[in-house]
Amino acid sequence: MADNSWDKCVEEAVNVLESRQILRSLRPICMSKQNEETLVKSRGNGRDEYEVFDGLCQWDRTSVEVSVSIPTFQKWLHDEPSNGEEIFSGDALAESKKGRFKKLLLFSGNDYLGLSSHPTISNAAASAVQEYGMGPKGSALICGYTTYHRLLESSLAELKKKEDCLVCPTGFAANMAAMVAIGSVASLLAASGKPLENEKVAIFSDALNHASIIDGIRLAERQGNVEVFVYRHCDMYHLNSLLSSCKMKRKVVVTDSLFSMDGDFAPMEELSQLRRKYGFLLVIDDAHGTFVCGENGGGVAEEFNCEADVDLCVGTLSKAAGCHGGFIACSKKWKQLIQSRGRSFIFSTAIPVPMAAAAYAAVVVARKESWRRKAIWERVKEFKALSGVEISSPIISLVVGNQAKALQASRYLLEAGFHVMAIRPPTVPANSCRLRVTLSAAHTTEDVKKLITALSSCLDFDNTTTIHIPSFIFPKL
Repeated sequence: MADNSWDKCVEEAVNVLESRQILRSLRPICMSKQNEETLVKSRGNGRDEYEVFDGLCQWDRTSVEVSVSIPTFQKWLHDEPSNGEEIFSGDALAESKKGRFKKLLLFSGNDYLGLSSHPTISNAAASAVQEYGMGPKGSALICGYTTYHRLLESSLAELKKKEDCLVCPTGFAANMAAMVAIGSVASLLAASGKPLENEKVAIFSDALNHASIIDGIRLAERQGNVEVFVYRHCDMYHLNSLLSSCKMKRKVVVTDSLFSMDGDFAPMEELSQLRRKYGFLLVIDDAHGTFVCGENGGGVAEEFNCEADVDLCVGTLSKAAGCHGGFIACSKKWKQLIQSRGRSFIFSTAIPVPMAAAAYAAVVVARKESWRRKAIWERVKEFKALSGVEISSPIISLVVGNQAKALQASRYLLEAGFHVMAIRPPTVPANSCRLRVTLSAAHTTEDVKKLITALSSCLDFDNTTTIHIPSFIFPKL
């Protein structure tokens, strides 16, 4: 087993920050009329005040049933450019007064558990609004960090089985902050303040990683702190080859855990084995796995029983949690480093108090209403059985080829009452345009059957692939 020196590196980096008096701290503002101890006791431990339910309720449909104005619908059908202004046009207002809208069944969102319409979560936000308004407005390091943020962080750290957690404004900001902070280790520990080539951090990134990871790496690279190696998508042979030939001491592997466009999982077991071999820092973006995967909703690492092998787990509160915000679950030392060097965290306003309150309620509800996880995976099984398409997650990528075919299929589904988007360049390479279908616990078996029927009318399932595009056609970071 390789010696994993990252714990020592981050501790030394934090010590440097402290010696230079630039180690930043979070000072929670107590927003409750109760003291902080009472708040944690009543909201953090008992959690009995959060009402939960045993199955789908009427309000769950709100998360998958949407309406658009007739002018918007017409523009969409003809793929006409729009910045949304048509909703205020005379025609749109006239149609609205008549109650005329196009109703659509949403199969393109990321609200995997249907929690965005859950009354317990809505009530948590509403109660906080009524008592505190939006809360203090400022960055977390100034005045935006409250006892509600701290409570949310503690619950997420518990969920991810990590020592601590840092809540960020968005999932995008969380990945940016994590990558930049990781890179800062090189400059903080360099004798001259500017790392030599062999002192830089070597970052190994999956070719299909999310844009927020890529942009974070690019910023760290521009700062002169990292060297980047892109390995072919989920290709552990290629990654092993790159790792074995790299002479740099500080190595990091970063990957999506569940890929947002292809719907496949990172090979977590193989990554864990390589981590033990090379001692690299393992960072995963669990945006699409958190609350969806694992018995307790702990995510992809829990699903594959390798939580202890993940050093930093980035996640979002805007998908399965049905709220807004991002987070990084990590050790206390890593949290200190990220909150002191992660620019997208430092220079952004903290999420509003009502959103922190709602997100905490979502963590509680997602854990207690485990039937939602069972429901979404039942929908996955049903889609697979009815369509004959091999899928492994609630993200279904139906590759149809060129842009014209994808748009034609999307328009057909739109007319049939289904909100399914055509994914086109630059999001995906040319001639790999696709329909991206996402399933939710709020969908019913009947919803899936109707969607399959509509898809069968505009696609030939036998000639529609979910094969992953070779990573060598993607530009390097």
